[in-house]
Amino acid sequence: MALLTETRLTASAGFASSLVAGVLVILKLWAMGQTGALSVAASLADSAMDFMVSLGALLAILYAARPPDEDHAFGHTSAEDLAALGQSLFVSLTGAVIGWAAVARLLSPDPVTLQAEGRGMIAMLVSAALTVALILWQRRVIRRTGSRVVEADSMHYLGDLVFNIGALLSLWAASALGLGQIDSVVALGAAAILILGALRVGKGAWDALMDRAADPAITAGIAAIARDWPGVRGYHDLKTRTAGSRVFVHLHVELDGDQTLAEAHAISAALRRAILAAYPQTDVIIHQDVARAAA
Repeated sequence: MALLTETRLTASAGFASSLVAGVLVILKLWAMGQTGALSVAASLADSAMDFMVSLGALLAILYAARPPDEDHAFGHTSAEDLAALGQSLFVSLTGAVIGWAAVARLLSPDPVTLQAEGRGMIAMLVSAALTVALILWQRRVIRRTGSRVVEADSMHYLGDLVFNIGALLSLWAASALGLGQIDSVVALGAAAILILGALRVGKGAWDALMDRAADPAITAGIAAIARDWPGVRGYHDLKTRTAGSRVFVHLHVELDGDQTLAEAHAISAALRRAILAAYPQTDVIIHQDVARAAA
């Protein structure tokens, strides 16, 4: 039931992301045509990229939610990491292109004059409000599910929010103070933020695809539960790996060899339930060994 709820939450974040991205693309396309601002164009490019990767992320989420089958005994959650890695590459490229355009405009001897700044400011305000609402929902989903693909998508929209605010300020500066160059400076700073965020998410996705161990705090917590569990005389070979939003746990526990199989199974099953209750994102396999006699 918990896994089903997490899947629904993650899918809802994917649907919301795609819908908001589509609306933002239309709104910013109109604003760019009205103002000619590079910061608005950068925000439009970011939203267009968000729209494409959000659709891809949604497909990855739906695919990752498929149950294990004969060819994928551990499920399909690595699809989330593949999608997150692809998103980080796309966002890095987008940030580089935007940064290049901003530098080119700053170095150009011919200043660019913006227009219809008021209409552009209204569009950016509406865009910012929609983006904040989406980010708040994504953050809630991330806290509940730990989904890496939703985290990557949220990073996009956090960058988009920076673009929105930056474009709003640059339009105001051009309108009220005649500082058109602020537009390029804002675009350059937003591009840097995008690239840094993309590198962080990309590293997390790469680590998961390479079967990196889970967060040390999770491993330590599982070890503490096993160490103090009634009937468990010891444990060894605690191994973890991550795939998407799931953490796979393999654990050997040492039990009294004189007890019945039913008693040993009951102890292991109760321990597994305790670990799942403490860490709902885990998939736990426990192997039972006979405890060594004290010397």
